[in-house]
Amino acid sequence: MVSGNSSSESELVNLMALSPLDGRYWGKVKDLAPYMSEYGLIYFRVLVEIKWLLWLSQIPEVTEVPTFSENARSYLQEMIDGFSYNDALEIKKIEKVTNHDVKAVEYFLKQRFQSHPEIAKVLEFFHFACTSEDINNLAHALMLKEAVNSVIYPVMDDLVEAVCNMAKDNAHISMLSRTHGQPASPTTLGKEMANFAVRLSRERHEISRVEIMGKFAGAVGNYNAHLVAYPDINWPQIAEEFQFNNILIDFDRDIWDYISVGYFKQTTKAGEIGSSTMPHKVNPIDFENSEGNLGVANGSFYHLSMKLPISRWQRDLTDSTVLRNMGLGLGHSLLAYKAHFREYQSFRSMKTVMRRYGVPEPYEKLKELTRGRAVTKESIVDFIQGLELPNEAKSNLQKLTPHSYVGAAVELARTVDIAVKVVANERGPSIIFAAVAENGKLQHELDVNVLRYEGVRLRELFVMKIID
Repeated sequence: MVSGNSSSESELVNLMALSPLDGRYWGKVKDLAPYMSEYGLIYFRVLVEIKWLLWLSQIPEVTEVPTFSENARSYLQEMIDGFSYNDALEIKKIEKVTNHDVKAVEYFLKQRFQSHPEIAKVLEFFHFACTSEDINNLAHALMLKEAVNSVIYPVMDDLVEAVCNMAKDNAHISMLSRTHGQPASPTTLGKEMANFAVRLSRERHEISRVEIMGKFAGAVGNYNAHLVAYPDINWPQIAEEFQFNNILIDFDRDIWDYISVGYFKQTTKAGEIGSSTMPHKVNPIDFENSEGNLGVANGSFYHLSMKLPISRWQRDLTDSTVLRNMGLGLGHSLLAYKAHFREYQSFRSMKTVMRRYGVPEPYEKLKELTRGRAVTKESIVDFIQGLELPNEAKSNLQKLTPHSYVGAAVELARTVDIAVKVVANERGPSIIFAAVAENGKLQHELDVNVLRYEGVRLRELFVMKIID
């Protein structure tokens, strides 16, 4: 079907990609690839297997794995730090024989470390007392944690900062607000932007507070080979990202509407075509792109949040293929955040002339004047002159404009930074790999009950906390 060599290999791969994230949008989401790809999953499996062996070597009761020397620890760490694309390919070759992805990682590590005299003596403890899910759930947890910390959070923060700056820069620009789609009291552009800045910042903070949990509890979670209930990953984080995305969808739609009624004008770029048939148009394509991708992302997150807490009896593998699509939701989210941020640079605010003058007088009289009727400056002046008010009050009312009748909107926009700081803090997210033994002790045994360790508190045995 494809012939010729005019395109580079990478361009051909992009053209033939089934997912637009790996094709058309690759350049915008490729920063996620080291974490959320097959390579990323293999890397974090390797990391967990090595960390588990290192942890076993620190437990005095596990006499079969003596404390490693500094040389051995460094040798093991070098595998993590230097893990390469070729290493991942080698593991995939082993998988073709084993037809088991986690076992392929175990065999790879045994092959790599058999030449080290100290580590070679304990090779069988690489996967000791582990089921594949023990390795996989921690690998997926680390993938999510690293992708969010390294890629998603920085873009979220840039977006919140951009909205804050827009709020402050436009604090004094009055605009007609709308309730139920109808003209309402004046507000300012800055205040409306400040509202979104605070909402987005709050959700960004809530996401960072979620601890991503993992389990290390053996095949059926009884510590048969060593208790955490499924799901293995703390999926409230996905639900929180839902909310950030939902707020941004709301934002995209509001800005789209403001553009449609002329509150904003988009800046054109030389050579760009807005409409294939109407050359005068500049369409808000990035806001539309953002809204659409957020919808796809939320659909993916929804399925994850609904599927992953469910497991047939003690274990089934339906979650395995679902988890491989975890990057799909993050990828479409990242694409949307960047599209929204990019569109910010392509429009400017207009000081719109308002048609509606808010006058704080009795509701019934004002309703009689305005409801269902065309209102002009002259009719407002006539209305004010007919009121039984002191001349000074009438004069003040006649001076009211949409610019001056905005309440505290200007100050709310000016102080958006304070509001954002109130709902956010500097605490970074952490991952805690933890499990709980019913009696505070760990009963650590093989499926075949060959080996058993008792009297070791679980938190002294294996609680890995990774903090930024």
